[in-house]
Amino acid sequence: MAYRKLGRDNKHRRSMLANLTKDLIMNESIKTTETRAKEVRKFVDKMITYGKDGSLVARRKALAFMQNDKVAAKKVFDDLAVRYANRNGGYTRILKLDERRGDDALMVIIELVEGDVK
Repeated sequence: MAYRKLGRDNKHRRSMLANLTKDLIMNESIKTTETRAKEVRKFVDKMITYGKDGSLVARRKALAFMQNDKVAAKKVFDDLAVRYANRNGGYTRILKLDERRGDDALMVIIELVEGDVK
């Protein structure tokens, strides 16, 4: 699987992506750079898929990735899994903003989409 290194070593990158995933799950919208948003989208989709599975193994995998944040895991399994029950992927949306002052990194808002597909 190809992934972006984001200029960090493995432990720092994994921790950063786990924190961004938890923040997106809890707040349902965050502002970050485009490359981080594209990378975190994969993990949010995986967590919601675990929530839709609902098994004990899936709950443990989600907790392990999200650094044992029980509040975020509860929201995934109780709220988001029900919201996206009839949706097969595509749980996030990326909206582009303008560049950040200082380093001209493209900023985006990544958010969870609404529930069912019409």
